[in-house]
Amino acid sequence: MKLSFLLTGKTESASLIKEMSVYEDRIKRYSAYLRIEIPELKRVASLSKDEIKQREGENILKYIKPQDQVVLLDVAGKTQTSEEFADFIEKRGVYGAKSLIFVVGGAYGFSDEVYERADYKLSLSPMTFSHQLARLLFLEQLYRAFTIIRGEPYHHG
Repeated sequence: MKLSFLLTGKTESASLIKEMSVYEDRIKRYSAYLRIEIPELKRVASLSKDEIKQREGENILKYIKPQDQVVLLDVAGKTQTSEEFADFIEKRGVYGAKSLIFVVGGAYGFSDEVYERADYKLSLSPMTFSHQLARLLFLEQLYRAFTIIRGEPYHHG
């Protein structure tokens, strides 16, 4: 199964980029993986929040194919334990998902069209994290999921 991590905006912190790369390299041991960063919109001062979400949504949807399974990282999504998330990943692989795309939206969330296209909404926590930090937290949990699936000692739950 191919995994993609589709991000709105670049990761800005050099230390976060370094840590993200550590987990991405580990994830690649288990699955094909690609990070896609969509550039932030330019000249948005005159746009409403809805207009920004709409334009970002159009950019997100350009990267999604009809056969892709799409998971939005969204504050209103379902929370899962690490074990439940591992089961979620494993079931998609077992039941033949060829491509699973995890999507982080912009500061205002997702457009209605992106929500309609999504197959699942996942929340990392009831707490609020910056979009930058959420990227690293998600990658650590994705790596942890693979170690749980394989029964490796990284996870001591």
